[in-house]
Amino acid sequence: MTQINTGDRWVLLRGLMREQRHWGRFPATLARALPGATIITPDLPGNGTQHAQDSATRVSRMVESCRQELLARGIAPPYRLLALSLGGMAAVEWAHRYPHEVACCVLVNTSMRPYSPFYRRLRWQNYGALLRQLLLGDARSQEALILRLTSRRHAGGNPALLADWLSYQQQYPVSRRNALRQLLSAARYRAPLTRPAMPVLVMAGAQDRLVDHRCSQRLARAWQADCLIHRDAGHDLPLDEGEWLAQSVARWLGVEVTNHAAAGQSSCG
Repeated sequence: MTQINTGDRWVLLRGLMREQRHWGRFPATLARALPGATIITPDLPGNGTQHAQDSATRVSRMVESCRQELLARGIAPPYRLLALSLGGMAAVEWAHRYPHEVACCVLVNTSMRPYSPFYRRLRWQNYGALLRQLLLGDARSQEALILRLTSRRHAGGNPALLADWLSYQQQYPVSRRNALRQLLSAARYRAPLTRPAMPVLVMAGAQDRLVDHRCSQRLARAWQADCLIHRDAGHDLPLDEGEWLAQSVARWLGVEVTNHAAAGQSSCG
């Protein structure tokens, strides 16, 4: 456990082809768990409000884009970073390059070289479905596939949620070119061999169909970082178990919580 003032700025970073609206209710859930905290949800280049921009082909460029946006909005460091998947790589790079700007990192279902091989960082069982989608799919099939691969709770389908996701894609379309650029940035990213200087919490869902949750375990062990696994959640942990995620972060920070929401929890040991 680490003691950190919660009345500060939390920056939430999403993953591949996702934007700030894909956080759903989670920012409000996190705000309730961390009284006084300010929650900021910037979009990475190529996604959401930044969909007309070229996506970065280097994680370091994603970091610079986020830093510039926050500073332009008058949001100064230090920041607390909570990041999912590709966003986790950006958080690690941010903490490595600018440690004075980052007070702590919560890394959710992320994976990176050199700690895990490529076939665990993107499960090999999905290569066929992803290739078919890339060559033949449309926006509706894309969002349905993403939901199936990233959510355990909604893997069987959720028409209302899919309708929302499809409307996001129609309003702020992520081009195929930008999707490939984001994949390239994730594939080529190599994390530092030493853990960031600030406190780090690694979290994962054991039922992740997209990324093997052992990637999170290996990262936490290599860095001797705190680690929590939810036995029943999938890749999109904020969607599947947002209350558990928020309250687990609060407890890690030393914040007293009334609803423990500990069902399904285990350590990385």
